[in-house]
Amino acid sequence: MGEIEESPGHRPLGARVMGFVALTKPRIIELLLITTVPVMFLAEQGVPDLWLVLATCVGGYLSAGGANALNMYIDRDIDALMDRTSQRPLVTGLVSPREGLVFGLALAVISTVWFGVLVNWLSAALSLGALLFYVVVYTMILKRRTAQNIVWGGIAGCMPVFIGWSAVTNSVSWAAVVLFLVIFFWTPPHYWPLSMKVREDYARVGVPMLPVIAANTVVARQIVLYSWVMVAVSLALWPLGYVGWFYPLVAVLAGGWWLREAHGLQARAKAGAAGAKLKEMRLFHWSITYVSLLFVAIAVDPFLR
Repeated sequence: MGEIEESPGHRPLGARVMGFVALTKPRIIELLLITTVPVMFLAEQGVPDLWLVLATCVGGYLSAGGANALNMYIDRDIDALMDRTSQRPLVTGLVSPREGLVFGLALAVISTVWFGVLVNWLSAALSLGALLFYVVVYTMILKRRTAQNIVWGGIAGCMPVFIGWSAVTNSVSWAAVVLFLVIFFWTPPHYWPLSMKVREDYARVGVPMLPVIAANTVVARQIVLYSWVMVAVSLALWPLGYVGWFYPLVAVLAGGWWLREAHGLQARAKAGAAGAKLKEMRLFHWSITYVSLLFVAIAVDPFLR
């Protein structure tokens, strides 16, 4: 007898719970929190109220989790055809599409109310705006239509900077704008190396990520351009007077290493390297380390001024 596929409702409870957790993309949310909490320290110029930090983190997780769940609901057709996403809960049937949709919408509503009641309504509005931008503008409009998808779609990933600042001050400052721009210019050179690695996946489903429609040399040149702008913008906090000596030191050292990796990728692309020899994932992994170091320095700097 052939195996009979179990319906989502008959799967083991533990597996079902993990399926719903997977819908929130916890590893991506880790990066979002890395850019939220340190900004709260900078806004406070010291240690912010820890209950406020906790409330902001929980709200941020719920909001980003809702956005990610809705993203998976919308993209379940192409996720089924891509090796990298073929085991997502809505593809395997661990969670049904209707459950995924309801789950994502519920998290969107709960997170907005959570922010409004426990943090402030400015943070709630920014959180909801980020969610709508990611789901509607990026996932539904940009992703399948333009190679600039990750450039402008990345705005949603910049919003935690504003949310962290507004959670403490109930306002937005130029410091938050600078850090917003750092993440804006960080996102394409962070994601394009991964897109280079899995370009066949994106090509198979017709998603025009830049590495799908352009040669490695073109992608690498764009990565270098965005990298230089990102490093330059990251240093703007110092002349604006928001940080002391520690943050710019870390920004220069970490940024210098980033530029070394970016130019190394460009050199390998120009030399015709392909496959494992291109080593594009070196920059992808370093990009996560870079943003972690930069924002840890933001949190530490107020204590060393």
